[in-house]
Amino acid sequence: MTDKLIKQDSQWREELSDEQYRVTRRAGTEAPFSGQYVDHNEEGIYQCVCCKEPLFSSESKFNSGCGWPSFSNLIEHSKVSHTQDLSLGMDRTEVKCKQCDAHLGHVFDDGPAPTGLRYCINSVALNFDHQ
Repeated sequence: MTDKLIKQDSQWREELSDEQYRVTRRAGTEAPFSGQYVDHNEEGIYQCVCCKEPLFSSESKFNSGCGWPSFSNLIEHSKVSHTQDLSLGMDRTEVKCKQCDAHLGHVFDDGPAPTGLRYCINSVALNFDHQ
């Protein structure tokens, strides 16, 4: 990983769409089943929309039925941070890009083998790269 990407809030607002900004910089959530990558099945790499850091491979993507793109594993565990999120009266684990601190979504322990994890990620927090 390279040096942490730090930008002023005004820079993020200029570079991101309103929805990308709301989700990634303000820990928002897109509406379920609304994101462009929910039913996306092409082969490639899903990157952080803010810094282009490669985060998930299409090989780990699966249909969880939850309404958001779901992945069973990361490309590298060192690329994201996990923090407790007690908002909305729930106890969840938030997932953020370590490179730029973008809110990506949450991870749950109800995914498929072998990891048992379900990274539930907002489409708007991702770019897709056909590799």
